[in-house]
Amino acid sequence: MRVLLIHSDFLEFEAREKALKTAPDLTEKTGRAENALVCFMAGEKGDEANPESVVKKVVADVKDLYGKVKAESIVLYPYAHLSSDLCKPDLARNMLEMTYELLRGDYQVIKAPFGWYKAFTVKCKGHPLSELSRTITPEGQGEKKQESEALKKEEKIKSSWFIMTPDGKRHEVGSFDYSQHQKLKKFAVYEEAKSRVVDKAPPHIELMRQLELVDYEPASDPGNLRYYPKGRMIKALLEQYVTQKILDYGGVEVETPLMYDLEHPSLAKYLNRFPARQYIVESDDKRYFLRFAACFGQFLIAHDATLSYRSLPLRLYEMTRYSFRREKSGELTGLRRLRAFTMPDVHALCTGVDQAMKEYRRRFELCVSTIEGVGLSKDDIEVAVRVTKDFYAENKDFIQYLVREFGKPVLVEMWDERIFYFVLKYEFNFVDALDKASCLSTDQVDVENGERYDIKFTDSDGQQKHPVILHCSPSGAIERIIYALLEKAHMTKEAGGTPSLPMWLSPTQIRIIPLSEKFIDHSMKLADRFEEKQIRVDVDDRSESMGRKIRDAEREWVPYVIVIGEKEIESGKVSVRIRGQKEQKNLVAEAVAVEVKEKTKGMPYRKLPLPRLVSQRPTFVG
Repeated sequence: MRVLLIHSDFLEFEAREKALKTAPDLTEKTGRAENALVCFMAGEKGDEANPESVVKKVVADVKDLYGKVKAESIVLYPYAHLSSDLCKPDLARNMLEMTYELLRGDYQVIKAPFGWYKAFTVKCKGHPLSELSRTITPEGQGEKKQESEALKKEEKIKSSWFIMTPDGKRHEVGSFDYSQHQKLKKFAVYEEAKSRVVDKAPPHIELMRQLELVDYEPASDPGNLRYYPKGRMIKALLEQYVTQKILDYGGVEVETPLMYDLEHPSLAKYLNRFPARQYIVESDDKRYFLRFAACFGQFLIAHDATLSYRSLPLRLYEMTRYSFRREKSGELTGLRRLRAFTMPDVHALCTGVDQAMKEYRRRFELCVSTIEGVGLSKDDIEVAVRVTKDFYAENKDFIQYLVREFGKPVLVEMWDERIFYFVLKYEFNFVDALDKASCLSTDQVDVENGERYDIKFTDSDGQQKHPVILHCSPSGAIERIIYALLEKAHMTKEAGGTPSLPMWLSPTQIRIIPLSEKFIDHSMKLADRFEEKQIRVDVDDRSESMGRKIRDAEREWVPYVIVIGEKEIESGKVSVRIRGQKEQKNLVAEAVAVEVKEKTKGMPYRKLPLPRLVSQRPTFVG
């Protein structure tokens, strides 16, 4: 069942005409409720397996939220538009009735008529808990999956939330002044809801196909994608950039296997401490799981190494292509949430908490500079800090340092108890056009796995000790960076700007358009000069109109478009269209090259991912 919960000042409705012939006649066709928790609900085919369990979950969610928002009434509102996979009408009606019966004894409940077209007006209160969505499935439904104990506990974890400002002060989530921090408000709502289900396609999906970067692969498991040449180039450049950042920081690069023995003692214990669903494969009568991070291989390497305090912190790094997590099907969407993803993973083995805290500061700076380098900014990011109550009490100054260093209010989740292997983590989250948040950079303070994997180092006192381990991904999954850049471009367009990619990631940085066939040779020679300077340049030699070629370049987000004709050859200057600028410029070609090189300074380079002549290119999407 799909459910949308709205805390409203009021809701009123009027039944207009029957949508189903079997709908009962009505003596009263209107209704109104004040300070109402409105439960829009749509039964789905999957509910048929156990409708009673679905109803009980709906009732539990309604009761829980009713108490939190201090509503005075409940409205149950059948709303088929929430789903494209509806169950039979009789079942949907029965679930509505069951929900009503379970609530009406203790609450003031209004039930909107089922099977009627209705006009309604609702005034949402607009606080962080006023709009929450849920996807509720029956008990026991779905395929059998390997789930960790931590994953099961995660759903029941008890925590408190607050906003911390750079001055170190704490504020209640519900009463914080979000007037200058609208994205933080959206992020807080998203986190409190704990729903990762996406009800409609986010804008980046259309863009990733329009730009011929990435697409779904129908022959694979959902959440495993195909990359076209342009997308593969962008992904490779991001991988190269992040890797170089980590190597400059001091990372030691290794490579480890994709699958591991499910019964390995250390690994089996770790699986139950990590909140992720695994892919399981069988070979030679043994069961293996596909890795969901680089932890397993790196920890086993560290276990077999001879370490002393002089070699710590040891920064083990791998770009995992791929890591695998068996995410729920309703949560999979485009590049935002995948089952196979590329994760740069760098662990630091530290002598103790003191060294770990110093290293944590360095890695925080690494994450900020990495995110800014790929084309995002602090304005695009909202930070979450998750910490145990005990660790916060002992290290409050350090938490305040992180918030002060980032320079913006952050959302803090404080756990009553530790159920994971870490006591502290931060996340840089991108909030997209659908107000969904996705974690990019992160780092965790792990106080368990040094001992669990029996990793030892010889300390300065000659004693064998277990290290504290930091788990960091300075960028998060590479796929999510592409998602964030595309979503940011869409939001720029919605705000009246011109969508684009960072210059260093643009598949074509300069497009040359000859006015006619006789100028193709000159255009190719000019392209040679640009390519010598490591600039990606192509030539549109098609027999299309100039208007069509310009429009196609705009549709591909080409940053610089140069037109070559008789006048340009004679003058030695080229006519240049710069993306996002209305006026054309007449410049010498070298000046264009200087602009492009300045905008890509210090960033990695790859050659053009497709043939230089546009006429020779296949169409991958369309």
